Amino acid sequence: QVQLVESGGGLVQPGGSLRLSCSASGFFFSRYAMSWHRQAPGKERELVAIITSVGGSTNYADSVKGRFTISRDNGKKTVYLQMNSLKPEDSAVYYCKADYTELGYMYWGQGTQVTVSS
Repeated sequence: QVQLVESGGGLVQPGGSLRLSCSASGFFFSRYAMSWHRQAPGKERELVAIITSVGGSTNYADSVKGRFTISRDNGKKTVYLQMNSLKPEDSAVYYCKADYTELGYMYWGQGTQVTVSS
């Protein structure tokens, strides 16, 4: 059974930090590109950061470059999102996603809420 379970969300003050984790099971984790997406109320879901399966190359949305860092630990089947210098506009539900584009496989987690507020 495929599972992606996010954790680490919560309430943080502006300028603070959070580290999100996404633990995977039920599929060959190391072969999948992993990404984080977010969706704020009334807005479309957007890509925040992505890390490739091979080589671990990363890419970020312009709005989070220099503040967020995506990483993965294939041995632990976990992908992380370190979020620093958080802003109120970063508030959203954050989802992790696994993609194996060549075979057309795609999985989503259930999401974790991040709220940045004083």
